[in-house]
Amino acid sequence: MAKWTRLQLAAALMLGLAGPAAADQTTTDTDHATVPVMTALGMRELPAQPQKIVVLDIAAADTLAALEVPIAGLPSRLYVDYLNKQQAKAAPMGTLFEPDFEAIAGLAPDLIVAGGRSSRQVEALSEIAPTIDMTIWGASHVDLALSRLRSYGALMERSAAAATLETAFLAKLEAARAAVDGRGRALIVMTNGPKVTTYGAQSRFGWLHGALNLPEAVIEQPEATSGDEAQTAKAAEAATHGEAISFEYIAQANPDWLIVIDRASAIGQDNQAAAATLDNALVTGTEAWKKGQIIYLDSAAIYIAGGGIQSMTATLEQIRAGFAVGG
Repeated sequence: MAKWTRLQLAAALMLGLAGPAAADQTTTDTDHATVPVMTALGMRELPAQPQKIVVLDIAAADTLAALEVPIAGLPSRLYVDYLNKQQAKAAPMGTLFEPDFEAIAGLAPDLIVAGGRSSRQVEALSEIAPTIDMTIWGASHVDLALSRLRSYGALMERSAAAATLETAFLAKLEAARAAVDGRGRALIVMTNGPKVTTYGAQSRFGWLHGALNLPEAVIEQPEATSGDEAQTAKAAEAATHGEAISFEYIAQANPDWLIVIDRASAIGQDNQAAAATLDNALVTGTEAWKKGQIIYLDSAAIYIAGGGIQSMTATLEQIRAGFAVGG
């Protein structure tokens, strides 16, 4: 269902499917403390310790699971193996792009957490229960992710656990920085069967460059002028979906390191594996390939759950370990 209409909401209320938050979004429970939470849409005051939470953002599910917060409802498929335990205990709530509004209303949640792929549904979901958009995006990826971790900790009265997770993450970050220091330039690529895209420092995976001070292996492109709308649009598209490239591009960029994400593997498709896609004369001629400096990341973690504290911590450990054995 693409939209929860007011007519459908009214019908749900009559049948007792929608929770009290949907019936009166303006009612404030003065018996409970509230917690300020910074969301993608600004600051929100939320009642502390919501008991029944529907989560429609995999990064949020990752972080809440790390905090051992019970999750009442999740998308019907997560694609992330380390969240299988949470998936098994939660009721299916449709998909990220098309939530099951009737199932969500029937669960009567105290809070709905959306973000990323489900962010377009925030307005419709807000008619069922208080809904927050916790999208993590852009150059401040790490800062936003840690802010989300702290917010969830405060909201669920698990700030001590959040602080422990943050400390462990920062230790991994420092270790990864030390491992990549002075080791050359890297190119982040994602394969999807035979297709290849690259992701630069301003992209969804660009936090690996920024947070680790890891230089990019790039081919210089002409800068867009203020009136060059086509170039500006192309840059925005590349930041979101990556820039489609050829094997000649990889050869010309000649990275010292290739950091690889296999999209087909992440979403459970049986397409050509990344290693097979990249095994050709142009790529094997690069410094990265000749020196064995190719790091295949856990694609589901970074592509599906990117921004979750478990995902980011594991990704940093993979980077550290990969640089430790390369060359």
